[in-house]
Amino acid sequence: MLAGAIVAVLALPVHAGSGQDQGHSHGHNHGHSHEQVDEQARRIHQGHFDDAQVQARPLSDWAGEWQSVYPLLMAGQLDQVMSSKAEKGDKTAAEYRRYYETGYRTDVDRIAIDGDRVTFRSAKGSASARYVSDGFEILTYPKGNRGVRYVFRKTEGDAAAPDFIQFSDHKIAPQAADHYHLYWGNDRAAILRELTNWPTYYPATLSPAQIVQEMLAH
Repeated sequence: MLAGAIVAVLALPVHAGSGQDQGHSHGHNHGHSHEQVDEQARRIHQGHFDDAQVQARPLSDWAGEWQSVYPLLMAGQLDQVMSSKAEKGDKTAAEYRRYYETGYRTDVDRIAIDGDRVTFRSAKGSASARYVSDGFEILTYPKGNRGVRYVFRKTEGDAAAPDFIQFSDHKIAPQAADHYHLYWGNDRAAILRELTNWPTYYPATLSPAQIVQEMLAH
């Protein structure tokens, strides 16, 4: 049962979100240098970077227990986020909610990553497998910004676990993820083309209110 759910539902898009300028100044030279670093991080988050800046990353960057935000959206717990987006964007809060319903949709509500093992959990059961790096792909989106998919290939495990998983978290070099979009399935190339469904995961230790604050900060 979970096989169909995981393979079918696990296709995600590369989602280049709008970044937030976190630059702060600390007085003269040091402050100027710090602002330059923050500006570069902001541009990378928005999907503007050179190929040469992209580096390989280990699966450990996504280690931990993660929760899907789809149930939170459907329960109305992300309404504040949708309202905030409506204030800054070109859609109503209801339109943003419909957009994210499609983007976040998945029945895999928990993911655990420990070493090279990834476990997918849903109400129907769980599936687990071991994965190794299969490189990364740089994608260019219709708006001109870009993203990186970090690809991992299954080496052994449950048949229900997807053959490939692809992470997108707005980072392009080794760094622990604070959240991520995950794409998965059995066809590597087909997953790369998925741009409308991007199940999104935050640390399982965060409360709904904390996730809202994280989202508003980005």
